[in-house]
Amino acid sequence: MWFWLSIITLVCWSGSDLFSKIGCRDAKDKYSHLKMTIAVGVVMGLHALYEIFVSQVEISLDVMLTYLPVSLLYIGSMMMGYWGLRYIELSISSPICNSSGALVAVATLIMVGFKGYSPLALGAVALVCVGAIGLGVVDYFEDEEMRAERQKASNYKYAKSLIALALPVAYCILDAAGTFADNRVLEVLNEDSANVAYELTFLFVGVLCFIYVVLIKKQKLVPKMEAPKYVGAICETAGQFAYIYAIADTSHLAMSAPIISSYCAASVLWSRIFLKEKLSIKHYLMIGLIVIGIAIMGFLDM
Repeated sequence: MWFWLSIITLVCWSGSDLFSKIGCRDAKDKYSHLKMTIAVGVVMGLHALYEIFVSQVEISLDVMLTYLPVSLLYIGSMMMGYWGLRYIELSISSPICNSSGALVAVATLIMVGFKGYSPLALGAVALVCVGAIGLGVVDYFEDEEMRAERQKASNYKYAKSLIALALPVAYCILDAAGTFADNRVLEVLNEDSANVAYELTFLFVGVLCFIYVVLIKKQKLVPKMEAPKYVGAICETAGQFAYIYAIADTSHLAMSAPIISSYCAASVLWSRIFLKEKLSIKHYLMIGLIVIGIAIMGFLDM
């Protein structure tokens, strides 16, 4: 069962990347990332209510406040990621965002030193870091004529932009900080309760976004335009649910973790097939380094 749960997680999270991109890529809609946040808040809020009233997960104000800093870091990172999808290909954004695990490892190494880490683990961290930095460098210094040529098949054109790279990097940093804080907070909180607290906080942020976008800015939520956002939100929540049970089978964690950790590779594949995104050989080389590094780290996460 662990294998299929891992595959479901990979498909759902890469699907979330794809549909979030479709829902947020319109450069004319400057509120698309906030609308995406509304969608995820609604879906996660509904799942939280299910967990509370059906699964009987305990939740309290104290738990909410204890987990609040972690929730805000995760939510902030996701909002940055949604914002960035307006300016850059998913093929580039997803691998950079998924480098947050390597950033956590680097921060840990700085704080506690290299003791206890195998050469393979250090090599994996180095691969992800080199790949993520290299991907940004390759994209930013790409010749404009070459960029225009490879984007001919796509309906969306992306110009060279610092903000296009800054937003996925911001996601990576905030997500890494959230992961680091999560590890500490879960020492005193039940995981199910913490997850419900996160989902309820996301719902609250979604309500705030709704008030700002719809009631204050008078923006309309057109069903045809919002549908991909909700599909992405469902994929995100379903992936999280499958992930919990996939990694619960500790006897197969050495195999499930690399499968799940490499979901950004599937995101790149979907973007090539469905969004017609085409990158240069240099782009794909850097993405390859990231995927290999993430897979190795997942394999070692036992």
